[in-house]
Amino acid sequence: MRNMRTLVATMAAAGTCSLALTVAPQAAAAEDDMAWVSVFHGVPGLTVDVYANGDELLPDFEPGTLTDPQEMAAGSYDIKVFAAGDDPDSDDPAIEKKIDVPAGANATVAAHLDAEGQPQLTAFVNDVSDLDAGKSRLTVRHVAAAPAVDVRAGGQPVFEGLTNPNEDTAEVDAGTVSADVVLAGTDDVAIGPADLDLKEGTTNIVYAWGSAEDENLALKVQTLDGMHSDPASVPAGGNGAAAGANSTDAWLAWSAAGAIALAGGVLVLRRRAGQQG
Repeated sequence: MRNMRTLVATMAAAGTCSLALTVAPQAAAAEDDMAWVSVFHGVPGLTVDVYANGDELLPDFEPGTLTDPQEMAAGSYDIKVFAAGDDPDSDDPAIEKKIDVPAGANATVAAHLDAEGQPQLTAFVNDVSDLDAGKSRLTVRHVAAAPAVDVRAGGQPVFEGLTNPNEDTAEVDAGTVSADVVLAGTDDVAIGPADLDLKEGTTNIVYAWGSAEDENLALKVQTLDGMHSDPASVPAGGNGAAAGANSTDAWLAWSAAGAIALAGGVLVLRRRAGQQG
């Protein structure tokens, strides 16, 4: 397992930075001053507790977990990460990042490893524009500590030479396909195969995450539906065929408490006390 002290030191060295979500021109706005945001935890071996303004909201947030999209006010949010056992009330965070969330965005914030195995935070804008009848949208995001890969469907390359932390997307015929991930330019399977149920009128986002060195590469699927509906309607979300349960109840409690609606509110990610790296 990767040494947690090294990860924390790297995160501390990164300091505070600004990570802006840019709204894609075709992205559908839920409300003039609101956005929809999901969070994906893609750092292997790191179970975290999530705090907002000092309140615990997502306890035991495990690797591979993806929250459903939740409505939040547009604005700036500070994210803080604490080392195991640190007190968020008295200790300095190992890392702090500001996320600027613009109105109308449908986005996923992913905590993951870069190609060299160092933790980072990447914000992706989800394409929720309308699709033609009989079509589905397939997006693949490379968020794994791994070299460039090709993504195949039914044995045929769909995306080639994809590198971390980039993504690629295509509109495809709706239906079930068998997908796998191979090292770029080869037939060496790194992940899969896995069946993807690409329903009509949905955006299906596949995250290739984990670490090639630690041999824990995996796929996570995020499904957004309603691509034929009124663009002002509430975007539904799910995890498709991927393994791993959501922490939906805790996430909804966050929204209900109104903490997320505070522009400039503080999110704190802290490793569960005693968790080994």
